[in-house]
Amino acid sequence: MRVSGAISLATVVALGALAVASVPCAAQTPVKFTLDWKFEGPAAPFLVAADKGYFVAEGLDVSIEPGNGSVEPIARVAAGAFDIGFGDINSLIKYRDQNQANGIKPVFMVYNKPPFSIVSRKSRGITIPKDLEAKRLGAPAGDAAFAQWPIFAQANGIDVSKVTVENVGFPVREPMLAAGQVDAITGFSFSAYVSLKDRGVPVDDIVLMLMADYGLVLYGNAIMVNAKFAAEKPEAVKGFLRAFVKGLKETVRDPARAIDSVARRNELVKRDTELERLRMAIKDNIVTPEVKQHGYGAVDPDRLQAAIDQIGQVYKFKTKPNASDLFDASFLPPEADRRTR
Repeated sequence: MRVSGAISLATVVALGALAVASVPCAAQTPVKFTLDWKFEGPAAPFLVAADKGYFVAEGLDVSIEPGNGSVEPIARVAAGAFDIGFGDINSLIKYRDQNQANGIKPVFMVYNKPPFSIVSRKSRGITIPKDLEAKRLGAPAGDAAFAQWPIFAQANGIDVSKVTVENVGFPVREPMLAAGQVDAITGFSFSAYVSLKDRGVPVDDIVLMLMADYGLVLYGNAIMVNAKFAAEKPEAVKGFLRAFVKGLKETVRDPARAIDSVARRNELVKRDTELERLRMAIKDNIVTPEVKQHGYGAVDPDRLQAAIDQIGQVYKFKTKPNASDLFDASFLPPEADRRTR
């Protein structure tokens, strides 16, 4: 059964109650989950899993909270304020290195190709990475895309001393580029690009440089879990991922309907805008050739090690991790259940 925009929240709750009844004698395990960002299009797979009763069917009482950037969930989950989160694995790699007893690990890769990007405008004289020299780059300090700026600059021979980086807030990033107050910004592709379009910037004036297309081998956002929670409630983690995969498949199959789950939680969103964001995320970041071959959630150990090595080119590790020690695949659903088809 699908949950459409015409069905009330009370009905959704009732459906969830029915799902609970289908799990005999199963006590509901509370799970606090944090997104990386607001209730917008790319969050749909998690919200669909909730609205369709997939979490409840696994015996989980999942509360979903918005975030303020892909770095924030790392500290939230590591501190135990949240049990599971969705955040940038590259920032997590550095966080774990700086906090040896942090107790957090990634268990499911969602953005197989990261949405890290530099977004500029042709009218500002920027069409290739080197054009950023002598320009102003607007970047929020807590932006996961900005965290990869040193790698991007090194990979593309950019003299960072010639780039003026301005620390800007997330809410004003796209407006400042639209108004010409900065020449380029860092951000997630589906966020910055669509927001600029929504502000009336002509499409043919927008230059989108996906960092993954300019030398970065990094992965993107992953589901990460508090280590204590995982040790004490491993079946809850496995159940969360099983439910998420179902929500993800539903979202990929019917993005337009999945936006209903976003709109229920954020009545201010523009459906067409969020649908475009979601479709971009699915096409560019989630359902990649690697995922089509190996299924959702897994990582290629060699690629992950190469990503760690690339981070090490601009970051001095206290103890450089191995890919095998970083990503915990033991909670993943069977490969057959993670296939894209």
